[in-house]
Amino acid sequence: MDYGQLGRTGLQVSRLCLGTMNFGPVTSEDDSFAIMDRAHELGINFFDTANVYGWKKGEGITENIIGRWFAKGGGRRERTVIATKLYGDMGDWPNEGRLSALNIRRACDASLKRMQTDYIDLYQAHHVDRNTPFEEFWEAMDILKQQGKILYVGSSNFAGWHIAKAQESARRRNSLGLVSEQSHYNLIVRAAELEVIPACEDYGLGLIPWSPLAGGLLGGILRKIDKGRSASETIVRELEKHRDKIERYEAFCDELGEDPANVGLAWLLHQKAVTAPIIGPRTLEQLDGTVKALEIKLDEKALTRIDEIFPGFKTSPEEYAW
Repeated sequence: MDYGQLGRTGLQVSRLCLGTMNFGPVTSEDDSFAIMDRAHELGINFFDTANVYGWKKGEGITENIIGRWFAKGGGRRERTVIATKLYGDMGDWPNEGRLSALNIRRACDASLKRMQTDYIDLYQAHHVDRNTPFEEFWEAMDILKQQGKILYVGSSNFAGWHIAKAQESARRRNSLGLVSEQSHYNLIVRAAELEVIPACEDYGLGLIPWSPLAGGLLGGILRKIDKGRSASETIVRELEKHRDKIERYEAFCDELGEDPANVGLAWLLHQKAVTAPIIGPRTLEQLDGTVKALEIKLDEKALTRIDEIFPGFKTSPEEYAW
């Protein structure tokens, strides 16, 4: 396994991050335990979750599964850099969601209890809260740090200017500020290149791409359908929008002799600021298959071919101005 620093911090994390969103709704608890154990065997030490995962309001199903896995001992907690997120509503009463100081305190304590741990390595805002000033956000996060409940703070789904506002607010408090941004980024969705990635580079944030395979579109979807495997209506609609590009992409992956999913992950690992794409395996076989992405080295010629298929963006404002 390859490791890198999380942004400008001294924290070492695996170049692939284990996403746990399927744990509970799709993957059984026993299978989830097996996947997490196998991740450690493969050297993956970076796990990502969220208080809303499990998708039954207020139950924190996925965090509870992780907590019961930690409770099995054997160094499971000590060997894991656990990242979780808050923002989504965990109840129907006011202040049970978003980023007020009140919810930050309550949500953190609830996540700690569910995961049966006394600290969270990376505590992330799942979305920007336009109704909460960053001064309030940082005061609450700094208190959690002082209490030893969290070590680092990250963001998710922030625009470039949100990152700038957050960092300047933290700087006024002499606080470390954000160390990572979890953003929607893949070969099909490349808007982060306009301002989010430049902001991450300038402020020293590690980029953690979510949906690195565009919901399966970059995972060899055409060959899977050809073999008679079904696809959701959403995937079928998206495929029709991008069919020409997907056909060219899968043909290029055939030239490379590599699986399309692994090429998509490898491409991300070659991009600026990217620390670790989030992989979301539903089975052990899927997890084992993704590790091959770390071995794929894409030269300039290959990267240029991929850019021709899926054009990206220049940094703003050069993308739309002289």
